Amino acid sequence: MMPASPAAPAVSAATSPPAANTAPAKATSTTLDSAAIEKKFADLKSSPTGLTSADAKARLAHDGPNAIQAHEESRWKKLLGYFWGPIPWMIELAALISFLRQDWPDFIVISGLLLYNAAVGFWQDNKAANALAALKKGLALKASACRDGHWVPVDAATLVAGDVVTVAAGEIVPADLLLVSGKYLSVDQAALTGESLPVSKRIGDGAYSGSIARQGSMTGLVVATGNNTFFGRTAKLVASAGSKSHAEQAVLRIGDFLIILAAALAVVLIGAQLWRDLASGAGWHWSEAGAIAQFVLVLLVASVPVAMPAVMSVTMALGALALSRQKAIVSRLSAIEELAGVDILCSDKTGTLTQNKLTLQAPIPFGTTTADDLVTGAALATQKQSTDAIDIAVLKALPNTTVLDSYKPLDFVPFDPVNKKTVGIVQAANGQELRFAKGAPQVIAALCGMGEYASGPQHTDEATAFFGKVDELASHGTRALGVAKSADSGKTWTLLGLLALLDPPRPDAKQTIAEATKLGLSVKMVTGDDVAIGSEIAHQLGLGEHLRKASDIFTKNTDPNHIPLDTARAVEASDGFGRVFPEHKFEIVKALQELGHIVAMTGDGVNDAPALKQADCGVAVSGATDAARSAAALVLTAPGLSTIVNAITEARAIFERITSYVYYRIAMTIDIMFVVVLSYLVFGFQPLTAIMIVVLALLDDIPIMTIAYDNVRTAATPVRWNMHRIISFSSIMGLAALAQSFGLILLGIYWMHSPDLMQIIPLNPHHLQTMLFLQLAAGGHLLLFVVRTRTTLFRPPFPSLPLLLAVLGTQIVAVLLCAYGILVPALSWPLIGMVWAYVLVWMVVMDGVKLLYNAAMTRREKNSTALTRPIAQS
Repeated sequence: MMPASPAAPAVSAATSPPAANTAPAKATSTTLDSAAIEKKFADLKSSPTGLTSADAKARLAHDGPNAIQAHEESRWKKLLGYFWGPIPWMIELAALISFLRQDWPDFIVISGLLLYNAAVGFWQDNKAANALAALKKGLALKASACRDGHWVPVDAATLVAGDVVTVAAGEIVPADLLLVSGKYLSVDQAALTGESLPVSKRIGDGAYSGSIARQGSMTGLVVATGNNTFFGRTAKLVASAGSKSHAEQAVLRIGDFLIILAAALAVVLIGAQLWRDLASGAGWHWSEAGAIAQFVLVLLVASVPVAMPAVMSVTMALGALALSRQKAIVSRLSAIEELAGVDILCSDKTGTLTQNKLTLQAPIPFGTTTADDLVTGAALATQKQSTDAIDIAVLKALPNTTVLDSYKPLDFVPFDPVNKKTVGIVQAANGQELRFAKGAPQVIAALCGMGEYASGPQHTDEATAFFGKVDELASHGTRALGVAKSADSGKTWTLLGLLALLDPPRPDAKQTIAEATKLGLSVKMVTGDDVAIGSEIAHQLGLGEHLRKASDIFTKNTDPNHIPLDTARAVEASDGFGRVFPEHKFEIVKALQELGHIVAMTGDGVNDAPALKQADCGVAVSGATDAARSAAALVLTAPGLSTIVNAITEARAIFERITSYVYYRIAMTIDIMFVVVLSYLVFGFQPLTAIMIVVLALLDDIPIMTIAYDNVRTAATPVRWNMHRIISFSSIMGLAALAQSFGLILLGIYWMHSPDLMQIIPLNPHHLQTMLFLQLAAGGHLLLFVVRTRTTLFRPPFPSLPLLLAVLGTQIVAVLLCAYGILVPALSWPLIGMVWAYVLVWMVVMDGVKLLYNAAMTRREKNSTALTRPIAQS
């Protein structure tokens, strides 16, 4: 025998033959012989007549139902989790103190923000649970099983290992089966394995639960049910997958930083109060506890960024609305900032990079055959009503569909996995009976007397050319289909030629990948098809062609939760992967994440769901299954990957807006905390009341939500949370803001001690409190304008109109509150004007501080790069 090249990919279909004899890895179980099948029956204590009802009932009680059973954390527990943690504790403590002191405005506002944060998080988290529900929909509901020697319909959930069932065209395979009898079954398992075409099964092969029978009918022995099936393992991966977003980690670290700072300042406050009481000789009195509690409350409200989760959620929600206009639906808000930092994009091939439609490439005729004759011959070996992908491609390639009308169909021999060909018997217009065959190249070669299959004379030159062309096509990942003709009832056959079939790339895929590369992304192809097919598509798309077989990297003993370092590095170095199964996709994402990469994974099938959920940003492409959409954080509603490039650009803009807010929020928190403590320690003066701080939080943060519309300069490379820069830059800006605020207090105290100034404009401590309140309200928003860009604030990009209007409206409200004494002591218009002049001068000073910091950081980064650059590059 002279088989086709091992590199030639397999194509098995309902009525059409495989293009070559290479079977996909793991796509079908290793075919068992009759002895192995008998042993399997014996191992399961079953027989070809199935189980008895009593035996089936006992096994069902022992093994459990044939259903996905994944134990996830209860939703109530998840809900309570949003009230547990450093930031929630501090907010709850602030609410408790305000409740005990009966400061109802403080209590209502703080509690409201806490509940809002929990509600938003819980609502988003609930979406993830839908992935498992969508997977369950893929299971068969009914099955035909042999019980007590009779075929009876049963619920698929009651099937047990050892049952004997039938599977026919149009049915969902109800459990993992070993096919034990029947002639032929074509199974579509693309949603499970990622293979682009149905797979032909025969006796001794396996069939996966959840796959769909397209044609034929066979009997199978149930070998696994429920969570033990291939489908069940995929579902368990979905239930266990998922990683905490970098935004959540960043918020926790920011919260920890502020909480530690607040705790230290609270200790200083309490210690100072105790020292003053003891040093004055008055001694400690419990009446002092209320005053200290009041100060601690003010400090807590000032230190805890109660609105930060809410503002970030709303900002990302507004960003999600913008992404929806780009045909990208966000199902998990944290996906926005994750997408902005993605540096590796793992892309499914079939239907994502390719059209998932086989097309006929240029026909390769042999002898005197023309290209049109070759296609017509293949079409005559095809049933017109066939829904098979190969048959559809052949019929579409006909130069003129009316050419078939001149032939009268007499008989048709459908494809089977043994003969690996289809034969059409027709009568030509002149009455001559003709036979046309299409099938696996080696089978057609045998019909024509070529190769080791041949029983007749060898046609050496033609055989060499024929198999050489088959090997060439296989090396490019192209499926080959042989076509032959017989005019003497099949006694002798004439080779017509070869048809090359390929699932072509999407028209926009190459440009999209080029744009993704410009954005700093490394694109890795992940496909269930053969490596040769993936390599050819990668070549056409301009991707790296170093694809590896997934099973060569991940062994059966690989623990997805503990990927070896060598394995992770092998994944990182590869351009893509072929022969990939769900556990492989999951492991690929985990391996890259363990090396510190932020990973996006695109997909459309059930097989993609675990990796989509585990990825930092799972992207379900247009037309994806319910399971894939539910597991993904981003769902594309437009075909192709071009949408994801737009989404990445938009996500980076949103990330810039969020980081601007974080800089501003931390700096303002530091400013307020320290000005409260320093004023009390130095002057024994409480500069702000608790209600002032709560109102400040509302005035500062609610209008800031319009930052989602701000004009920003997007980064050319992936961006991620740089906690060192965030904390250092925010702290420096916070200290500069503190100098501004404390400077105002010093000026106010000097003013109150100057008779001449007091005669011009009277000033008392209550006025000073209001002045500081207005300075923080106005200076805070001006600080946002400073930190929102790395360049000077007098250069573009300038703030957007919505942000400017929101800030303007807020400042009008703040001025009116101060002028008319609403919630704060009233302040005269001259003092209001003086405060505004003060903060405008300081805005320019703060801008200078920012530029000095950025210049210093730029020099430091350059020096660091120079030190770590290889000697050869120096």
